[in-house]
Amino acid sequence: MADVELVKKMLREVLTANKSGPGVSLSRLQSEYKDLTGEQIPHKQMGHGNLDALLHSMPSVVRMERNRSGEMVYFASVSGETAHVAKLVARQRTSKKTGRPQMVNCQMRVKPAAPLVLNGKVFNTLFSLFLLCRSDKRMALPSRFQKEVSSVYHSPKDYNPSAGGNYSPQQVQGRLREVLNKYSNGFWVSKLPQLYRELYKQDLPSEALKDLEHWTHVCTVEKPCSSNPKELLLPLPLTPPSSSPSHPASPSTLSPDLKRKLGELLVKYSNGLWAHALPKLYLDTYKTKLPEHVLENLSLLSDFCTVDYPMPDNPKRAILYKRTREEESCNRRESVEERRAREEVGRRLSTQAVPPLLIPREEYPSVLVVEATNTNGVILRYIGEGYSQAQEALEDEMREFYCCQDNNSRTPLTSPTSGQLTAVRAEEEEEILRAQVTEVMTDKVKVYYVDHGFSEVISKAKVFELHDTFFKLPFQATKCKLAGLENFCQEPAVLKKFESMASGKILLAEILEREQTPLVVLYDTSQDDDVNINAACIKALQDKTLASPLQVNSAYMNVAVRSVCSDGTIYCQLPSRGLAKLTEILEKTEAYFHSQVTSEFLVSRPFCGKGCLARYKGKWSRVEITNLHGSRVLDILFIDLGVQASVEVFELREVPPPFLRDLIAIPPQAVKCCLADLAVSGVGSWTPDAVQWLRDAVLNSTDCSMKIAKLDKTKRSVVHVYLFTDKNFHDPTRSLNHQMAASDLFKHQGDVFLSSHSSNGTKPQLRRAHSGSGPRPTGGTSTPPGTPPPPSTTAPIKLPPLLDLPPAGHNMDIYVSVACHPGHFVLQPWRDMYKLVVLMGEMILYYNKTEEKPLKVEKNQIYAAKVENNWHRVLVKGVLTNGLVSVYELDYGKHELVSGTQLRPLIQEFRQLPFQGITAQLAGVKPRQWSEEASIVFRNHVEKKPLVAQLEAVQEAHHPWDRKLTVFLVDTSQEERDIWVHDIMAEFTDELTKEV
Repeated sequence: MADVELVKKMLREVLTANKSGPGVSLSRLQSEYKDLTGEQIPHKQMGHGNLDALLHSMPSVVRMERNRSGEMVYFASVSGETAHVAKLVARQRTSKKTGRPQMVNCQMRVKPAAPLVLNGKVFNTLFSLFLLCRSDKRMALPSRFQKEVSSVYHSPKDYNPSAGGNYSPQQVQGRLREVLNKYSNGFWVSKLPQLYRELYKQDLPSEALKDLEHWTHVCTVEKPCSSNPKELLLPLPLTPPSSSPSHPASPSTLSPDLKRKLGELLVKYSNGLWAHALPKLYLDTYKTKLPEHVLENLSLLSDFCTVDYPMPDNPKRAILYKRTREEESCNRRESVEERRAREEVGRRLSTQAVPPLLIPREEYPSVLVVEATNTNGVILRYIGEGYSQAQEALEDEMREFYCCQDNNSRTPLTSPTSGQLTAVRAEEEEEILRAQVTEVMTDKVKVYYVDHGFSEVISKAKVFELHDTFFKLPFQATKCKLAGLENFCQEPAVLKKFESMASGKILLAEILEREQTPLVVLYDTSQDDDVNINAACIKALQDKTLASPLQVNSAYMNVAVRSVCSDGTIYCQLPSRGLAKLTEILEKTEAYFHSQVTSEFLVSRPFCGKGCLARYKGKWSRVEITNLHGSRVLDILFIDLGVQASVEVFELREVPPPFLRDLIAIPPQAVKCCLADLAVSGVGSWTPDAVQWLRDAVLNSTDCSMKIAKLDKTKRSVVHVYLFTDKNFHDPTRSLNHQMAASDLFKHQGDVFLSSHSSNGTKPQLRRAHSGSGPRPTGGTSTPPGTPPPPSTTAPIKLPPLLDLPPAGHNMDIYVSVACHPGHFVLQPWRDMYKLVVLMGEMILYYNKTEEKPLKVEKNQIYAAKVENNWHRVLVKGVLTNGLVSVYELDYGKHELVSGTQLRPLIQEFRQLPFQGITAQLAGVKPRQWSEEASIVFRNHVEKKPLVAQLEAVQEAHHPWDRKLTVFLVDTSQEERDIWVHDIMAEFTDELTKEV
């Protein structure tokens, strides 16, 4: 029987290598598969009568289309595992866009972000990079260039070899179990390196061969006979040998019930789950402890999940992936909605075949919203090439065709029938549109415009036969579902809000699920701040009478101050009906969770704006997801406390259905305030001493009182208050405002600098909610489990190992993160990009949960620095007198200015991975002073792109950030030819010379 997963892997490699071309024909697919594996595609061995049937059974691997000539061609599926490849190439560093939409049929500005930077509030699947870019994967290249570099990737020197004993025994043992599961009768040890290379695209570490005989818990090494020196590798017997009573062995198998429960948990996290999260997650879900032997021997999970070790130096850090079951998606029963959609498509097709509309490959396409009578079926059109532009071209052709005087097709249909596809002259008398007849009357018909998504009653004289030429373009009007609104899809308040904010507008759609009716989040990006349409529609269900009462000159007692930010902003809870009801419902929710033993409430599909629950000081509280750093780490806001935090997705829970409507109806109970009449000179003027003094005075006190001085009804929505620590709010001199103004708390010291809001004036930095004596949202832990304490300032600095490079003349897959000109650009090795994702996620979790402490920043030292929403490993280039620090991002090659308060010591755990950014210059061109025009041409060809680099020379240096490479760059994205960048630059400079 053929190995199904291996066949899928090989097919995906072939198809991904041709991702930018016009598709792969069946004969070519067979040929390239054989070139790659040396074998034909084993469709008969896999139970299929022909190859086409096999490919139809693999929708997650293969997508099929007919080209213009009618031939069936094949593409790599853009769902699930491979979607992130398209994202990586498109992303840039900033989440802001450029340009504004000016008319309906225009290409809307995109929402770019750099690959692996992990910022941008709508990027929710970056961590799925693991699924293709783990150590057993590499960047796919077109077949022509694969042959050129094949020697590199089949050389032990370029397979990510182990240096001496520096390899992960746990990873190799887990993979060895997988191999032995496939070859249950064993195989020769001499064959193991070849099998390992074929399956995992890596060389088996040489040390592992030596250690085989010691891995008695994994396999058995036997010599069949003394005359034959070959050794046989055998799997362990199913029944483990008995152990002595004094040293009982850990169970070597899992019970069916334990497997089922673990499978339920893992299926909720398709992008992987950290193994260290299992015990708490298992306890919360099933109210019983996870058997200890599971984490001690993760290989027990190998028959239903894949175990990956992204940090070989830390075997305790493992990621678990639930294995996919293709037959579950292929054989599942058709839902009522899918059946209705299929029947609707069938009616539309009439007697002609119209190809289905494919969802755009980009994750964030621009859409024109037509209308919505149900948020589970919003009618929209995709904007851009192949969609609105193709539709315009089609309608131009139709207008020319039907307006021709000698065309018989200009004769109206005498007897149109319901369901018939037709050409209709619109009311403007100039446009000819495709439409489907939905109702036939005496002298009129009702038609549905299949490309525009609305219906109209028109005269029969305007209905014509649709010529065969105009059946080729898919119908452009389609439907989507709005995420988070599934239970309120027909609520009048929701539909009214959606109509006012979205109908008739071009918006950005974040596609969460690529189904027949895709699940999306819509964003209005035409304003200074992006507006989450889904979240705004949910807020339309709030009961305003349950909001905190706010009136100027009114005084309030029993006020609880929940958060004090580093810019002096405070978040308070006021006694109200809403707060009392919220407390009651959350107590019922807590009891409900204790009574349920199910994985139903785990959050498996996070997205920005989603409301859910997370623990704060041991109790479940309402949160809103504000930012995603991949699919594992995310930022949340405790909306009733004003506290921000970074958590892992497994810490979140869905709101149970019995309490969902009631919790949504209660507005957020945290009131954003600032101290009135405090003479502080603008943003950034709160000293650390002032912030700490205020925290010590009011945090977590429920006996404060306040008087409202002014209501700021601008976008900031800040309430200006006088704050008191007792009930004497009648005496202004007793207010904290007066005490702080009369103190020396706001006098700056020379070497202490302040943090502030981000430059766009939005919410405070995440860490401010956890600094000083403020609350920390992780159930009492201030640092992630297993995280070592920060080193002392006197500890010797240990740098990461140098980045491994291939020998001169060899090739490597790279990504160009920064390009100034041919003499200076920064590249990252593609092979280890997923490790950088892991590292940055860990840094976010660690530094957003640690306290801000005074740090003496020194030039030419390495630190962790917060840039926008991410933590980076940086080199300090200079310390400015205004408190700003010039830093160099060691993994990306960018220079940034950050506040000195945004730096932290770089702990040892984050010094293991080599710095991923390495400076380079282009080979094949003479060094010169490059003009601005030449620099622009170079940047357009290489920056933010995956390329192949052929190493020419390495200029070593004392520090890793001073190393410099000389490389040839090759763009292999075009099927017909490879583009050598130095040829372009040489040609460009020659042209400039001629012009001079």
